[in-house]
Parts: sequence; structure tokens; C-alpha cells
Amino acid sequence: RCLSPAGNKPPFSKILVANRGEIACRVFRSCKKLGIKSVAVYSEADADAVHTRMADEAICIGPAASADSYLRIDRIMEAIKTTGAEAVHPGYGFLSENAHFVEELEKNGIVFIGPKSFAIDAMGDKIHSKRIANEAKVNTIPGYVGEVKDEDELLKATNEIGYPVMIKASAGGGGKGMRVAYSDEEAKQGYRLSKREAAASFGDDTIFVEKFVEEPRHIEIQLLCDGHGNGVYLNERECSIQRRNQKVLEEAPSTFTTPEIRAAMGAQALQLAKAVEYQSAGTVEFLMDKHRNFYFLEMNTRLQVEHPITELISQVDIVEEMIKVAAGHELTLTQDDIGVHGWAVESRVYAEDPYREFLPSTGLLTTYEEPVGEEIRVDTGVAEGSEISMFYDPMISKLVTHGTDREHAFAKMREALDSYRIRGLRHNLAFLRALCDHPKMISGEITTKFIAEHYPDGFHGLPMDPTQWEALCAGVLTAHFGAMEAKSSLAADSYASSIAGEDETVILKFTTGVVLEATKTTKGGDTYVSIKALEVPAPKDGDSAPTGISPGEVICEDLLIQSDYKEGYPTCDVSLFKGGPGGIQTDAKVQILETQAPDYLVTFRGEEFQVSVVDPRVHELSVHMPVVVPMDLSKMVLSPMPGLVYSVNVKEGQEVSIGEEVAVVEAMKMQNALQAPSNGVVKTVLVNAGESVDADQILIELE
Repeated sequence: RCLSPAGNKPPFSKILVANRGEIACRVFRSCKKLGIKSVAVYSEADADAVHTRMADEAICIGPAASADSYLRIDRIMEAIKTTGAEAVHPGYGFLSENAHFVEELEKNGIVFIGPKSFAIDAMGDKIHSKRIANEAKVNTIPGYVGEVKDEDELLKATNEIGYPVMIKASAGGGGKGMRVAYSDEEAKQGYRLSKREAAASFGDDTIFVEKFVEEPRHIEIQLLCDGHGNGVYLNERECSIQRRNQKVLEEAPSTFTTPEIRAAMGAQALQLAKAVEYQSAGTVEFLMDKHRNFYFLEMNTRLQVEHPITELISQVDIVEEMIKVAAGHELTLTQDDIGVHGWAVESRVYAEDPYREFLPSTGLLTTYEEPVGEEIRVDTGVAEGSEISMFYDPMISKLVTHGTDREHAFAKMREALDSYRIRGLRHNLAFLRALCDHPKMISGEITTKFIAEHYPDGFHGLPMDPTQWEALCAGVLTAHFGAMEAKSSLAADSYASSIAGEDETVILKFTTGVVLEATKTTKGGDTYVSIKALEVPAPKDGDSAPTGISPGEVICEDLLIQSDYKEGYPTCDVSLFKGGPGGIQTDAKVQILETQAPDYLVTFRGEEFQVSVVDPRVHELSVHMPVVVPMDLSKMVLSPMPGLVYSVNVKEGQEVSIGEEVAVVEAMKMQNALQAPSNGVVKTVLVNAGESVDADQILIELE
């Protein structure tokens, strides 16, 4: 409905997607919808990937490393020639904002589904783009105009601007090559790390510096422009929930904008697009301070990761629009036709360990079941059995929900997160669930420092309260009773029979240290439970996940539990009634991952819980079991993740101070500086630069 018709003929006969994973799959879906044949390119590591199998044709373009495959322009050009593709969609990342790649396509008569090379070139350099924005009357952040060539020039610039500052790669994006500094020392380290990341990710280590806007919101405007001078903006996206400048959860529209501000931001975004003769989909990113002043951050001359939420509230298929604009069609939609239809939320589901500073996780997805339902969308490039490797971004999927309003959209997101089943590697579902439940998120009081402020010591699990303990225990006990009932039907087991049908008291021992006593009673065929806390670990300072209960506290009495759960079901849906039948009802979902009675592994609100359900006498005797003393790692430097040793900065016999950088490990295009855990002398260096290492592998030992 947005573009002029072109009969029944598809805009192109064949499109090659120069990307991988979920974004390649996303483009293939639009190609199929338009009747266009699709071509996938893949590395040797992606030979069996979902995107490789989804396309009509697939061409291998090299080894696993991106530099030898997805970033090889020559091999992609050869794939285009071999398959006869008429056009190329770049997705995001990789070559999507590489002007040289676009020039090669233009030179060979291949259509690039995106902007022209001169627009990419103009906006790709953040120093140059800031100058253009100034000339186009777009609000910009105060900063040092030009490249920062060394640390001396950096310190001169930072002291002129005043701390805090943002050190940024000029060719950067996706949070790479960016560091915030509050002192000279932090600025120097940030400069070194940003330069190295920029060189590795973009092949350009140019760095600039600007004032860091405190208490900012990250709000961006989605544009659609054609080659005939027409352009519209598709409202805004709120992308303030970030970690290390990587977006984690986005929503559209924003709770903070007004219709007037939206119009002003949209107008400035279109002014910038006009200044570079922009055509295709693009995004202008702004920082907005607490007074609703907004400043140009950068323009992404590509499809954004978070585009689905805009599609849901604008009812516009952005990928389809890109394809038709690239074919020369003219936009027929005007700004007055753009509305805001409900609310949408996107959670980025990553293979990472939020309990260990969000370190990337690799491995096979041994279990993978996506949530389904009305207004739930999952954009992914994986399936059960897929491998998340160290070579690429650890994203598993983009989970998107849509509702009539913000409350409805977030309710759908909670439901979807609770239904997601992922096993085989670590993931961030529990953290995403915690974000959705956070009071400040619910009220819309967010900034780009939300995660740093509310999880300063990292993520330690979801906060619990008595109601949530009731729900979790109800699911565990229902699974346990089901296991006992199944066991009693197979053998004359007196204990199993008593648990299945009679009143019984059991002890729930969680590996977190929480110990609960649960008494089950049966009345008129209904099951009731009463739960009391016996042992609760003392909270730690800064703990973001309080247990919400105290030793001796009665959590519930005579709580009616109803469920149709049967032994072997993957999910236990329970209904809880306070006050018996007809009482206050609460529904909960507990995923049953492993049932090896008396031990259970379950997931509740995205978080895994290990619990043993034992007889009270067994619990009494457990205090006599020997305790395993863990190995002392206080003098060891361990690799926090699987990756490649970028550098080793010390040698044996060298004195080091606590916090001193001793090595750098690179994984998934991000560099991680490893620091000395204490003062001491380097006893042993166990690795060399260039070596691959595993998570928790000892790299350096001190004495």
C-alpha cells in the first residue's frame, strides 16, 4: 500500500543476501512473499545453518572467520556472477555499510538494496557525518572536531571538552569501538581498546571523542526514502536499555516523546537524509536528555536489528519497501498516512551468561522451542541442533510482542519469555524477564545507564517474593507428585504410593541455599499445600535478587493447586487459589527440564532452579555429608569465555598490581581486557597470543 504498483512482475528475479543468521532469513521471507528467488552465501561453519537451507540457492564463500568469508567482497561478487543475482541485500553488519562494496556492485550493474555509495560514505564516517548534520541544521553533541591521532591529542581533547567523554570509532556501530571515560586513565585505556576493536571490526581505527550526555535516552527515527525525492519517517523507537552500548530491549513508540517532539525529530532526520540524497530504509539515532533536548548521534545507512517493532506499530513491511525502492518504485505514502498502531517490544535473546558478566556462551542448542501465540513474533536463524560458535554474534533470536498499549505488549513479552525453551548453552532469558518486571521499566523511567545503575554488581537472578515462591513450588511439587504417581503405577513402591495419594510433608532443597518445608493435603479430591521457609541465605550487599522470604516465615497455608500436568510434559501450567475453589486465582508456568526424582531442574520466569524434594529425615541426615572444598583461584587469571588470545601483556617474573591489564581475549568481535586479581609476581604464563582458549581456562598464574 506504500508503493506504486508494478503489475504482477516481481521487482527482481533473484536477490542474493550478503549476510547470515536471522537477518538473512528475514530478507528471504520478503523475497518469497514477492515471488523473488533467493541466494544465500555461507561460510564453512554455516554449511548446515538455517539461512543456508532456507534460500533457493546457496554458495560457500570461505572459512568460518568473517574476514575470510562474509567480509570478502571478491568472493561475494563471484557468488553473484555464478548465480545470476540481479540485486544484493546486505542485512546489517558485515558489508552493509561498506561504500567500496556498493561501488563494486554499481560498477558491475548489480543493484544494491540500500542507499547509494556516496550516502554510505558520507554517513559512515562519524566525524564527517557530524559536519553534514551541522550544515543540515540538525542538533549535534559538543565535541572535538576531527580524528584523535594519539593519546596526547586524546587527553588534550578530553580536558577541553570535560569529563565524562565518549571515545568512539569513526567507522563504528553496534556498540563496538566505543568507551565512556571519566578520567585520563580510563580515557587512555578506552582509546587503546576502541582502536583495536575498530580495526578488527571495521578495518578502520580512526577515533574521535565527544561529550558524554548524562542521563540520556537513546531514541531513533526510522526513515523510508525513495529515489524521487520523497521521504517519510515511521515514528520513533526507544532503545535506551543497553549494555556496553549494545541494545538489549527496545520498544516503539517511546514513553518519553510527545507528538511535537516526534515531529521535530522526524523533520530533522529527513533534513539529514535530504542532505545526502538518501534513498532506502535508514535510521537517524538521537540522544535525548532529561529536558527532552535531542542531539544527533549517528545515521545507520542500513536496516536496523530492531526494525520489527517499527513494522508492527506502523503496519509497514520495511524490507519489502527497501526492495521496491531499490527497483526504482516511488513512494506513494505520505507522512499523514503514518499512524501509531498499538505498542511493540523487542527482546534480544543472546547466548550469553548474565550471571557471569554476560560473557558469550557457545555450543549446540540441544533444546530449542520458540513461544507461539497471537501478537508474538520470533525472528531467528537457528533451530534445535544449531551451533552458536565463537566466530559470530551470539544472538539466538529477536523476540517481539505487540499489544494494544504498552502494558499489554509487556504482558505478552512476559508470557513469551516464560514459554521459551532453550538448552545446551547459557542464555539471557532470565535477565530479559527481570527487565520486564523492574518497577522503573514498568513506569518508563529509563536511560541508557539503566542496566549499570540497577545492576551495578551484575545480574544475580530474579527478585522473588512469597507469591512467586508459591508458584515455583507449586510447579515443582506438581512435577514431583506426577513422578511419584507414575512410579507407583509401575511398581509396588510404598513411598511413591504415599506421596501420590496421601498427605505428606517433604523438604524442597534449592541449590541457592533456600530450604522449604511443604505439606500436601488432599480434600475432596483437591490438592492443597502449605509452605514454610526453614533456611534462607543472608542477602549479600548489592544483591539484585533478594529471596523475599525469611527463615521461619509461613509462605502459604492451604493453597489449592490445580494442574493437568502429566509425567513427561515439558511445561507445568498451574492455577493457584487462595481460599479454596472460587478464591483469588493466580496462574503460573514452570518448565520442567529434568525429572530424576528426587532431583529436578526447572525454569521459572526464564531462570533455572535446581531443587531436591526429599523426606524430612533425609534432610536431617544431610548435614553429615562431606563438603567439597573448591580450588583456590585467587591468584589465577582465567579466560572468561571461549575465544582467541589477542595479546599477553606480561612475562614470567614480572611484578603486577591489582587491576593491571595482563592479557586481552577476543571473542565474537569484542575485546575483553583481563586484569590481575591481586598484587604479585607472574609465576607462569600458560598461553601465547593467537591461541584459542576455553571458558575458565587458566591463562596466567601469580604468586
